[in-house]
Amino acid sequence: MGARIEGSMTALVTPFTKDGEVDWQKYRSLIDRQIKGGINWIVPMGTTGESSTLSHQEHMEAIKIAVEMCRHTHTHVLAGTGSNSTREAVELSLFAKRAGAHGVLLVTPYYNKPTQRGLYLHFRAVAEAVNPLPVVLYDIPGRSCVQLEVDTIEKLVKETDNIRGLKEATGKIDRVVELRRRVPELAVLSGDDALNFQILASGGKGVISVVSNLFPRKVTEMVDYCLHGDWKRGLELHTDLYPWSKILFIETNP
Repeated sequence: MGARIEGSMTALVTPFTKDGEVDWQKYRSLIDRQIKGGINWIVPMGTTGESSTLSHQEHMEAIKIAVEMCRHTHTHVLAGTGSNSTREAVELSLFAKRAGAHGVLLVTPYYNKPTQRGLYLHFRAVAEAVNPLPVVLYDIPGRSCVQLEVDTIEKLVKETDNIRGLKEATGKIDRVVELRRRVPELAVLSGDDALNFQILASGGKGVISVVSNLFPRKVTEMVDYCLHGDWKRGLELHTDLYPWSKILFIETNP
């Protein structure tokens, strides 16, 4: 539970058979590839993993397998357990904690368009339920239709013990700077591969990447260079990887 929220993280895809069932054998091979590729964290059941369209049983099985495969390796597990239902988010997060995940990722509730007060109460309830397990918030207004404001993030970090990070996918670099200024203890993680270098250069602590599904080692090297101040090499790798952030993006997700 004490793993640092930083470094390279893969928003893991979920493979399916031609019949529409989860291909668990292929899923295991994808995790194995990430571990061998040197990735610091995997993120099963994020939105890239199609968490919103899988059954509860499939969701939990995916987390369980990820934890089992990463046990005794250098790779940690940040389990996607967010929901627009607070009760469901609590239940999934508690399951991830019992399974042995190193942290949970909570997407901003979608469709309901909660107020900032509602967002605060939602995230606080989940964080308190799983304390001391680290919690990473996920702000993606382009998908959820509501933005988690800096004031709300600051309040959550100050008034809980275990909200440690934010997956930043608003596309606003100035927010990263403002968060670093007001909540320096919060690990800001890039949630947009096209902006990985810019967010790291603005004080970010890591990336939750889709491109690393294809290039785990290269993304890890890029992040490591940046975190150790070798901005020239970091930018070179980011530039090489940049076209893939456009190739892999589609409007429909999942």
